[in-house]
Amino acid sequence: MATIVPLPKLGNTVESVIVLHWRKAIGEPVAVGDVLLEVETDKASMDVESQSAGVVLAHLVKEGDEVPVLAPMVVIGEAGEQWTGDSIAPASASPTLPPTAPSANADLSPVPLPKPAILEIHVNGDAERLKISPRARHLAERKAVTVDDLQGSGPEGRIIERDIEAAISNKVRPTPVARSMMEKGGFGLPEGAAGRIGARDLTPPSPGSVSASSADDVTVIPLKGARKVIAQRMLESIQTTAQLTMHRSADARALKRLRERLKNSSAGLGLQAVTINDLVLFAVARTLTQHLNLNSLLVDNAIHQYQRVHLGVAVDTPRGLLVPVIRDAHQLTLKQLSGEAKRLILACTDGKVTPDELNGGTFTVTNLGGLGIEQFTPILNLPQSAILGVGNIQLKAVEGANGVEFLPHISLSLTINHQIIDGAPAARFLETLAGYLKEIDILLAV
Repeated sequence: MATIVPLPKLGNTVESVIVLHWRKAIGEPVAVGDVLLEVETDKASMDVESQSAGVVLAHLVKEGDEVPVLAPMVVIGEAGEQWTGDSIAPASASPTLPPTAPSANADLSPVPLPKPAILEIHVNGDAERLKISPRARHLAERKAVTVDDLQGSGPEGRIIERDIEAAISNKVRPTPVARSMMEKGGFGLPEGAAGRIGARDLTPPSPGSVSASSADDVTVIPLKGARKVIAQRMLESIQTTAQLTMHRSADARALKRLRERLKNSSAGLGLQAVTINDLVLFAVARTLTQHLNLNSLLVDNAIHQYQRVHLGVAVDTPRGLLVPVIRDAHQLTLKQLSGEAKRLILACTDGKVTPDELNGGTFTVTNLGGLGIEQFTPILNLPQSAILGVGNIQLKAVEGANGVEFLPHISLSLTINHQIIDGAPAARFLETLAGYLKEIDILLAV
Protein backbone atom coordinates (compact mmCIF):
# COMPACT_ATOMS: atom_id res chain seq x y z
CA MET A 1 0.00 0.00 0.00
CA ALA A 2 1.28 3.48 -0.88
CA THR A 3 2.59 5.53 2.03
CA ILE A 4 3.29 9.26 2.15
CA VAL A 5 6.65 9.82 3.85
CA PRO A 6 7.13 13.26 5.46
CA LEU A 7 10.36 15.16 5.86
CA PRO A 8 11.68 14.08 9.29
CA LYS A 9 12.89 16.45 11.99
CA LEU A 10 16.59 17.18 11.41
CA GLY A 11 17.57 18.61 14.78
CA ASN A 12 15.84 20.61 17.45
CA THR A 13 16.07 23.99 15.70
CA VAL A 14 15.44 23.12 12.03
CA GLU A 15 12.06 24.35 10.75
CA SER A 16 12.59 23.88 7.01
CA VAL A 17 15.12 22.73 4.42
CA ILE A 18 15.90 23.40 0.76
CA VAL A 19 15.83 20.34 -1.50
CA LEU A 20 19.18 20.10 -3.29
CA HIS A 21 19.06 16.79 -5.14
CA TRP A 22 16.89 13.69 -5.34
CA ARG A 23 18.97 10.52 -5.01
CA LYS A 24 16.08 8.12 -5.75
CA ALA A 25 14.15 8.60 -8.99
CA ILE A 26 10.47 7.73 -9.48
CA GLY A 27 10.14 3.99 -10.07
CA GLU A 28 13.45 3.20 -8.36
CA PRO A 29 13.43 0.64 -5.51
CA VAL A 30 14.41 1.88 -2.06
CA ALA A 31 15.38 0.07 1.15
CA VAL A 32 15.35 1.25 4.74
CA GLY A 33 18.46 3.37 5.25
CA ASP A 34 18.89 4.33 1.59
CA VAL A 35 19.46 8.02 0.91
CA LEU A 36 16.32 9.51 -0.63
CA LEU A 37 17.49 13.07 -1.19
CA GLU A 38 20.06 15.66 -0.19
CA VAL A 39 18.82 18.80 1.58
CA GLU A 40 20.27 22.03 2.93
CA THR A 41 19.26 23.43 6.31
CA ASP A 42 20.04 26.96 7.40
CA LYS A 43 23.43 25.66 8.57
CA ALA A 44 24.49 22.50 6.73
CA SER A 45 23.84 20.04 3.93
CA MET A 46 22.77 16.52 4.81
CA ASP A 47 21.26 13.32 3.45
CA VAL A 48 17.73 12.21 4.29
CA GLU A 49 17.43 8.43 4.64
CA SER A 50 14.35 6.35 3.97
CA GLN A 51 12.52 4.76 6.87
CA SER A 52 10.34 2.68 4.52
CA ALA A 53 11.08 0.03 1.92
CA GLY A 54 9.45 -0.31 -1.48
CA VAL A 55 9.40 1.67 -4.72
CA VAL A 56 9.35 5.44 -5.15
CA LEU A 57 5.92 6.24 -6.63
CA ALA A 58 6.05 10.05 -6.57
CA HIS A 59 8.13 13.03 -5.53
CA LEU A 60 5.97 15.54 -3.65
CA VAL A 61 8.64 18.26 -3.64
CA LYS A 62 11.00 19.50 -6.34
CA GLU A 63 14.69 20.33 -6.28
CA GLY A 64 15.05 23.93 -5.11
CA ASP A 65 11.85 23.86 -3.03
CA GLU A 66 11.91 25.05 0.58
CA VAL A 67 10.10 22.36 2.58
CA PRO A 68 8.96 22.58 6.23
CA VAL A 69 9.77 19.64 8.49
CA LEU A 70 7.01 17.02 8.69
CA ALA A 71 5.62 18.15 5.33
CA PRO A 72 4.84 15.39 2.73
CA MET A 73 8.02 14.57 0.85
CA VAL A 74 7.73 11.34 -1.15
CA VAL A 75 5.32 8.46 -1.80
CA ILE A 76 6.65 4.92 -1.37
CA GLY A 77 4.65 1.84 -2.28
CA GLU A 78 4.89 -1.61 -3.85
CA ALA A 79 6.35 -2.50 -7.22
CA GLY A 80 3.78 -2.04 -9.96
CA GLU A 81 1.48 0.02 -7.79
CA GLN A 82 -0.02 3.15 -9.32
CA TRP A 83 -0.46 6.36 -7.36
CA THR A 84 -2.90 8.98 -8.58
CA GLY A 85 -2.80 11.37 -5.65
CA ASP A 86 -6.18 10.49 -4.24
CA SER A 87 -5.63 6.92 -3.12
CA ILE A 88 -4.19 7.80 0.28
CA ALA A 89 -4.77 10.31 3.04
CA PRO A 90 -4.05 14.02 2.41
CA ALA A 91 -0.91 15.76 3.70
CA SER A 92 -2.53 16.92 6.94
CA ALA A 93 -2.97 13.31 7.97
CA SER A 94 0.24 11.95 6.49
CA PRO A 95 2.41 9.72 8.64
CA THR A 96 5.43 11.02 10.49
CA LEU A 97 8.55 9.36 11.74
CA PRO A 98 9.26 8.46 15.35
CA PRO A 99 11.55 10.89 17.16
CA THR A 100 14.44 8.46 17.09
CA ALA A 101 15.60 6.27 14.23
CA PRO A 102 14.12 2.73 14.51
CA SER A 103 16.21 -0.37 14.58
CA ALA A 104 16.12 -2.87 11.76
CA ASN A 105 13.41 -4.87 13.58
CA ALA A 106 11.33 -1.87 14.64
CA ASP A 107 7.70 -1.48 13.68
CA LEU A 108 7.65 0.90 10.71
CA SER A 109 3.87 1.21 10.45
CA PRO A 110 2.82 4.85 10.04
CA VAL A 111 1.71 6.95 12.98
CA PRO A 112 -0.62 9.96 12.70
CA LEU A 113 0.94 13.35 12.03
CA PRO A 114 0.00 15.79 14.81
CA LYS A 115 -1.96 18.85 13.77
CA PRO A 116 0.05 22.09 13.89
CA ALA A 117 -0.70 24.51 16.68
CA ILE A 118 -3.51 26.88 15.63
CA LEU A 119 -3.97 30.13 17.51
CA GLU A 120 -7.13 32.22 17.16
CA ILE A 121 -6.32 35.83 16.39
CA HIS A 122 -8.74 38.68 15.55
CA VAL A 123 -8.02 39.86 12.01
CA ASN A 124 -9.58 43.12 10.77
CA GLY A 125 -12.17 43.03 13.54
CA ASP A 126 -13.44 39.54 12.68
CA ALA A 127 -12.53 36.43 14.59
CA GLU A 128 -10.79 34.28 12.00
CA ARG A 129 -8.56 31.28 12.32
CA LEU A 130 -5.02 32.45 11.69
CA LYS A 131 -2.56 29.56 11.70
CA ILE A 132 0.64 30.59 13.46
CA SER A 133 3.14 28.63 15.54
CA PRO A 134 3.69 29.65 19.18
CA ARG A 135 7.33 30.54 18.50
CA ALA A 136 6.33 32.74 15.56
CA ARG A 137 3.63 34.46 17.62
CA HIS A 138 6.09 35.14 20.46
CA LEU A 139 8.66 36.64 18.06
CA ALA A 140 6.00 38.76 16.34
CA GLU A 141 4.84 40.19 19.66
CA ARG A 142 8.40 40.90 20.79
CA LYS A 143 9.36 42.64 17.53
CA ALA A 144 5.97 44.38 17.01
CA VAL A 145 5.34 42.67 13.67
CA THR A 146 1.79 42.71 12.26
CA VAL A 147 0.85 39.20 11.14
CA ASP A 148 -2.56 39.94 9.55
CA ASP A 149 -1.28 40.05 5.97
CA LEU A 150 1.61 37.59 6.22
CA GLN A 151 1.63 34.53 4.00
CA GLY A 152 2.76 31.48 5.95
CA SER A 153 5.30 29.05 4.49
CA GLY A 154 4.64 26.26 6.97
CA PRO A 155 2.35 23.25 6.57
CA GLU A 156 -1.16 24.25 5.44
CA GLY A 157 -0.03 27.87 5.17
CA ARG A 158 0.92 28.13 8.84
CA ILE A 159 3.03 31.16 9.77
CA ILE A 160 6.29 29.97 11.31
CA GLU A 161 9.27 31.72 12.84
CA ARG A 162 11.02 32.04 9.48
CA ASP A 163 8.14 34.15 8.13
CA ILE A 164 8.34 36.58 11.04
CA GLU A 165 12.13 36.92 10.62
CA ALA A 166 11.63 37.70 6.92
CA ALA A 167 9.07 40.36 7.81
CA ILE A 168 11.50 41.92 10.30
CA SER A 169 14.35 42.04 7.77
CA ASN A 170 12.09 43.62 5.12
CA LYS A 171 10.50 46.18 7.44
CA VAL A 172 11.13 49.78 6.37
CA ARG A 173 12.57 51.96 9.17
CA PRO A 174 12.96 55.61 7.99
CA THR A 175 15.21 57.97 9.91
CA PRO A 176 13.55 60.99 11.59
CA VAL A 177 14.66 63.26 8.72
CA ALA A 178 13.38 60.85 6.08
CA ARG A 179 10.08 60.43 7.92
CA SER A 180 9.63 64.24 8.04
CA MET A 181 10.33 64.52 4.30
CA MET A 182 7.78 61.81 3.54
CA GLU A 183 5.13 63.43 5.74
CA LYS A 184 5.60 66.81 4.00
CA GLY A 185 5.03 65.15 0.64
CA GLY A 186 6.96 65.03 -2.61
CA PHE A 187 9.12 62.13 -1.54
CA GLY A 188 8.40 58.43 -1.66
CA LEU A 189 10.14 55.17 -0.89
CA PRO A 190 12.29 53.62 -3.60
CA GLU A 191 11.02 50.41 -5.16
CA GLY A 192 11.82 47.38 -3.00
CA ALA A 193 12.83 49.55 -0.04
CA ALA A 194 13.70 47.63 3.12
CA GLY A 195 15.63 48.19 6.31
CA ARG A 196 16.87 51.61 7.41
CA ILE A 197 15.85 54.38 4.97
CA GLY A 198 17.57 57.78 5.11
CA ALA A 199 16.99 61.14 3.43
CA ARG A 200 19.50 60.29 0.70
CA ASP A 201 17.45 57.22 -0.24
CA LEU A 202 14.41 59.44 -0.85
CA THR A 203 16.23 61.86 -3.17
CA PRO A 204 16.14 60.88 -6.85
CA PRO A 205 19.64 60.57 -8.31
CA SER A 206 20.77 63.31 -10.67
CA PRO A 207 20.90 62.45 -14.40
CA GLY A 208 24.03 60.61 -15.33
CA SER A 209 25.01 59.84 -11.71
CA VAL A 210 24.41 56.14 -12.21
CA SER A 211 26.15 54.41 -15.06
CA ALA A 212 24.29 51.67 -16.89
CA SER A 213 25.69 48.17 -16.81
CA SER A 214 24.98 45.36 -19.19
CA ALA A 215 23.37 42.23 -17.81
CA ASP A 216 26.55 40.18 -18.17
CA ASP A 217 28.41 42.59 -15.83
CA VAL A 218 26.31 41.57 -12.84
CA THR A 219 25.89 38.24 -11.08
CA VAL A 220 22.73 38.10 -8.97
CA ILE A 221 23.05 35.69 -6.03
CA PRO A 222 19.85 35.09 -4.04
CA LEU A 223 20.26 35.58 -0.32
CA LYS A 224 19.01 32.25 0.99
CA GLY A 225 19.95 29.22 3.04
CA ALA A 226 22.99 29.55 5.27
CA ARG A 227 23.99 32.95 3.82
CA LYS A 228 20.58 34.42 4.61
CA VAL A 229 20.68 33.13 8.17
CA ILE A 230 24.20 34.50 8.69
CA ALA A 231 23.10 37.91 7.40
CA GLN A 232 20.08 38.03 9.70
CA ARG A 233 21.99 36.88 12.78
CA MET A 234 24.91 39.27 12.27
CA LEU A 235 22.50 42.19 11.94
CA GLU A 236 20.50 41.08 14.98
CA SER A 237 23.71 40.69 16.99
CA ILE A 238 24.78 44.27 16.31
CA GLN A 239 21.31 45.78 16.76
CA THR A 240 20.31 44.04 20.00
CA THR A 241 23.51 44.01 22.10
CA ALA A 242 26.03 46.51 23.50
CA GLN A 243 29.24 45.13 22.02
CA LEU A 244 32.66 46.14 23.33
CA THR A 245 35.95 44.74 22.02
CA MET A 246 39.20 44.68 24.01
CA HIS A 247 42.61 43.89 22.49
CA ARG A 248 45.82 42.58 23.99
CA SER A 249 48.60 40.17 23.13
CA ALA A 250 50.25 37.21 24.83
CA ASP A 251 53.81 35.95 24.84
CA ALA A 252 53.85 33.18 22.22
CA ARG A 253 57.33 31.74 22.78
CA ALA A 254 56.07 28.72 24.71
CA LEU A 255 53.30 28.16 22.14
CA LYS A 256 55.79 28.04 19.28
CA ARG A 257 58.25 25.81 21.16
CA LEU A 258 55.55 23.34 22.17
CA ARG A 259 54.06 23.26 18.68
CA GLU A 260 57.47 22.43 17.25
CA ARG A 261 58.03 19.65 19.79
CA LEU A 262 54.61 18.15 19.10
CA LYS A 263 55.20 18.31 15.36
CA ASN A 264 58.44 16.34 15.77
CA SER A 265 57.09 13.90 18.38
CA SER A 266 56.65 10.15 17.87
CA ALA A 267 53.85 9.27 15.46
CA GLY A 268 52.57 6.76 17.98
CA LEU A 269 51.60 9.56 20.35
CA GLY A 270 49.18 11.02 17.81
CA LEU A 271 50.18 14.60 18.56
CA GLN A 272 51.93 15.65 15.36
CA ALA A 273 48.79 17.31 13.94
CA VAL A 274 48.17 19.53 16.99
CA THR A 275 48.11 23.16 15.85
CA ILE A 276 48.60 26.54 17.49
CA ASN A 277 44.83 26.97 17.31
CA ASP A 278 44.31 23.71 19.21
CA LEU A 279 46.61 24.97 21.96
CA VAL A 280 44.67 28.24 22.12
CA LEU A 281 41.35 26.36 22.36
CA PHE A 282 42.78 24.25 25.18
CA ALA A 283 43.87 27.35 27.10
CA VAL A 284 40.54 29.13 26.49
CA ALA A 285 38.54 26.18 27.82
CA ARG A 286 40.60 26.11 31.02
CA THR A 287 40.39 29.89 31.40
CA LEU A 288 36.59 29.90 31.13
CA THR A 289 36.24 27.59 34.15
CA GLN A 290 37.66 30.45 36.23
CA HIS A 291 35.61 33.19 34.53
CA LEU A 292 32.12 31.74 34.30
CA ASN A 293 30.56 35.15 33.75
CA LEU A 294 31.93 34.96 30.19
CA ASN A 295 30.68 31.39 29.78
CA SER A 296 27.08 32.55 29.70
CA LEU A 297 24.05 33.27 27.55
CA LEU A 298 21.55 36.13 27.72
CA VAL A 299 18.09 34.64 27.14
CA ASP A 300 14.79 36.47 27.78
CA ASN A 301 16.43 39.08 30.04
CA ALA A 302 18.02 36.38 32.20
CA ILE A 303 21.70 35.41 32.42
CA HIS A 304 22.30 31.67 32.05
CA GLN A 305 25.76 30.97 33.49
CA TYR A 306 27.23 27.55 32.66
CA GLN A 307 29.65 25.44 34.67
CA ARG A 308 30.50 23.31 31.64
CA VAL A 309 32.32 24.78 28.64
CA HIS A 310 30.78 24.03 25.25
CA LEU A 311 33.27 25.73 22.97
CA GLY A 312 32.19 27.03 19.55
CA VAL A 313 34.84 27.14 16.81
CA ALA A 314 34.23 29.43 13.83
CA VAL A 315 34.86 27.60 10.52
CA ASP A 316 35.11 29.14 7.06
CA THR A 317 33.28 26.93 4.55
CA PRO A 318 32.18 27.29 0.90
CA ARG A 319 28.64 27.85 2.25
CA GLY A 320 29.65 30.55 4.70
CA LEU A 321 30.59 30.80 8.36
CA LEU A 322 29.64 27.81 10.54
CA VAL A 323 30.28 27.39 14.27
CA PRO A 324 30.37 23.75 15.42
CA VAL A 325 30.54 23.11 19.16
CA ILE A 326 33.11 21.07 21.09
CA ARG A 327 31.12 19.66 24.02
CA ASP A 328 32.71 19.74 27.50
CA ALA A 329 35.92 21.18 26.07
CA HIS A 330 37.25 21.88 29.57
CA GLN A 331 37.35 18.14 30.33
CA LEU A 332 39.18 17.05 27.18
CA THR A 333 42.89 16.38 26.92
CA LEU A 334 44.84 18.30 24.29
CA LYS A 335 44.81 15.24 22.02
CA GLN A 336 41.05 14.73 22.44
CA LEU A 337 40.26 18.40 21.88
CA SER A 338 42.45 18.56 18.77
CA GLY A 339 40.81 15.45 17.32
CA GLU A 340 37.27 16.69 17.98
CA ALA A 341 38.03 20.11 16.50
CA LYS A 342 39.40 18.54 13.32
CA ARG A 343 36.42 16.17 13.05
CA LEU A 344 33.94 19.05 13.29
CA ILE A 345 35.89 21.29 10.91
CA LEU A 346 35.99 18.50 8.31
CA ALA A 347 32.26 17.85 8.75
CA CYS A 348 31.58 21.55 8.15
CA THR A 349 33.72 21.84 5.03
CA ASP A 350 32.26 18.60 3.61
CA GLY A 351 28.70 19.73 4.39
CA LYS A 352 28.10 16.76 6.69
CA VAL A 353 27.82 18.54 10.05
CA THR A 354 24.51 17.96 11.81
CA PRO A 355 22.30 20.77 13.16
CA ASP A 356 22.76 19.53 16.72
CA GLU A 357 26.55 19.85 16.34
CA LEU A 358 26.04 23.54 15.55
CA ASN A 359 23.94 24.36 18.62
CA GLY A 360 24.48 24.69 22.34
CA GLY A 361 27.73 26.67 22.44
CA THR A 362 28.51 28.82 25.49
CA PHE A 363 31.55 30.70 24.10
CA THR A 364 33.10 31.02 20.62
CA VAL A 365 36.67 31.31 19.30
CA THR A 366 37.35 32.62 15.79
CA ASN A 367 40.90 32.55 14.44
CA LEU A 368 42.00 34.67 11.46
CA GLY A 369 45.70 34.57 12.29
CA GLY A 370 46.39 32.09 9.50
CA LEU A 371 45.23 34.75 7.01
CA GLY A 372 47.66 37.34 8.36
CA ILE A 373 45.09 39.35 10.34
CA GLU A 374 46.69 41.15 13.26
CA GLN A 375 43.57 42.39 15.08
CA PHE A 376 39.84 42.45 14.37
CA THR A 377 36.48 42.96 16.04
CA PRO A 378 34.55 39.67 16.21
CA ILE A 379 30.75 39.89 16.39
CA LEU A 380 28.90 38.11 19.19
CA ASN A 381 27.41 34.72 18.37
CA LEU A 382 24.00 35.21 20.00
CA PRO A 383 22.85 34.42 22.61
CA GLN A 384 26.43 34.02 23.85
CA SER A 385 27.85 36.91 25.85
CA ALA A 386 31.47 36.78 24.63
CA ILE A 387 33.62 35.76 21.66
CA LEU A 388 37.40 35.63 21.28
CA GLY A 389 39.17 36.61 18.08
CA VAL A 390 42.69 35.27 17.57
CA GLY A 391 45.14 37.07 15.28
CA ASN A 392 48.55 36.15 13.97
CA ILE A 393 51.84 35.86 15.83
CA GLN A 394 54.16 38.81 15.29
CA LEU A 395 57.23 40.32 16.93
CA LYS A 396 56.59 42.87 19.66
CA ALA A 397 59.10 45.18 21.28
CA VAL A 398 59.44 44.31 24.98
CA GLU A 399 61.78 45.96 27.45
CA GLY A 400 63.86 43.39 29.31
CA ALA A 401 66.92 43.23 31.53
CA ASN A 402 69.21 43.62 28.53
CA GLY A 403 67.22 46.38 26.86
CA VAL A 404 64.50 46.15 24.23
CA GLU A 405 63.88 42.69 22.79
CA PHE A 406 61.58 41.68 19.95
CA LEU A 407 59.55 38.69 21.12
CA PRO A 408 56.76 36.78 19.35
CA HIS A 409 53.27 37.63 20.64
CA ILE A 410 49.86 36.31 19.64
CA SER A 411 47.01 38.79 19.22
CA LEU A 412 43.78 38.39 21.23
CA SER A 413 40.56 40.36 20.63
CA LEU A 414 37.69 39.78 23.06
CA THR A 415 34.19 41.07 22.28
CA ILE A 416 31.70 41.09 25.16
CA ASN A 417 28.06 41.99 25.60
CA HIS A 418 28.47 45.06 27.81
CA GLN A 419 24.85 44.69 28.90
CA ILE A 420 25.87 41.89 31.25
CA ILE A 421 29.69 41.91 31.35
CA ASP A 422 31.76 44.87 32.50
CA GLY A 423 35.14 45.81 31.14
CA ALA A 424 37.18 44.82 34.20
CA PRO A 425 36.00 41.16 34.34
CA ALA A 426 36.66 40.88 30.60
CA ALA A 427 40.16 42.30 31.08
CA ARG A 428 40.81 39.78 33.87
CA PHE A 429 39.76 36.96 31.54
CA LEU A 430 42.30 38.14 28.96
CA GLU A 431 44.94 38.46 31.67
CA THR A 432 44.39 34.86 32.80
CA LEU A 433 44.36 33.59 29.22
CA ALA A 434 47.56 35.42 28.34
CA GLY A 435 49.25 33.90 31.39
CA TYR A 436 48.14 30.40 30.41
CA LEU A 437 49.37 30.88 26.84
CA LYS A 438 52.72 32.15 28.10
CA GLU A 439 53.12 28.95 30.17
CA ILE A 440 51.12 26.55 28.01
CA ASP A 441 53.52 23.68 28.70
CA ILE A 442 52.87 24.01 32.43
CA LEU A 443 49.09 24.27 31.88
CA LEU A 444 49.15 20.85 30.18
CA ALA A 445 50.44 19.35 33.43
CA VAL A 446 47.55 20.70 35.54
